Amino acid sequence: MSIPAIDLMTALRSGQSTAPRLTWYGPDSERVELSGRVLDNWVAKTSNLLQDELDAEPGMRLRLDLPAHWKSVILALAAWQLGMEVVFDDAEAELLATSDPGPGAAGGGFDAVLAVSLPALAMRWTGELPTGVLDYAAEVRSHGDIFMPHVDPEAERLAVRTSDGTVHAHGALLDDFASGRDTGLRLLIPAADGLEAVLAQSLGTWKADGSVVLVHPEVEVTGKLRAAERISGN
Repeated sequence: MSIPAIDLMTALRSGQSTAPRLTWYGPDSERVELSGRVLDNWVAKTSNLLQDELDAEPGMRLRLDLPAHWKSVILALAAWQLGMEVVFDDAEAELLATSDPGPGAAGGGFDAVLAVSLPALAMRWTGELPTGVLDYAAEVRSHGDIFMPHVDPEAERLAVRTSDGTVHAHGALLDDFASGRDTGLRLLIPAADGLEAVLAQSLGTWKADGSVVLVHPEVEVTGKLRAAERISGN
């Protein structure tokens, strides 16, 4: 049985691979647009970083201590492509990705910690990081554009554990966890909905060959923005 996340990335980098698939509006006039090909490239680099630097493999858990953000989505897709389980809040995990890597993160019992700087143009973490914490922005770009797993993922393994304890296996990720969407939508998703909801809505939209516009809570969604991005659903 195939892994839906891997099939999804294959679909996004083929077909209309240059069309927008994920657009982010953030504070300070940030706008980041990722085509299917570029989105796949970021996910491949991140998967290689997790596998080669952090020894990630199928069955391991990645806790996303992050707000809804385009980089959070990338990290989740990378983990799923590896066959990992994505968890939230205070769930136990081997690996942690966080935008707040204080001293407690490094000493929190994780095998490895990734510090994720959220500003779009950040090339590295500003300031010093605790010993043992890896700088995502500084490391990810050096990794390969094509991902080849060391261990093949299995559809029966868990892919996501939501905050209410609900679990979904990799084989059912796009059927049970992803939100159902009409075909070809350009979907507006408020980041204020939270990371779990953003991931479910994004997966459902991409499954239906659509694209996502993710908007930070501080960004006003105006008629001009809707028209410029050709929003067709929200």
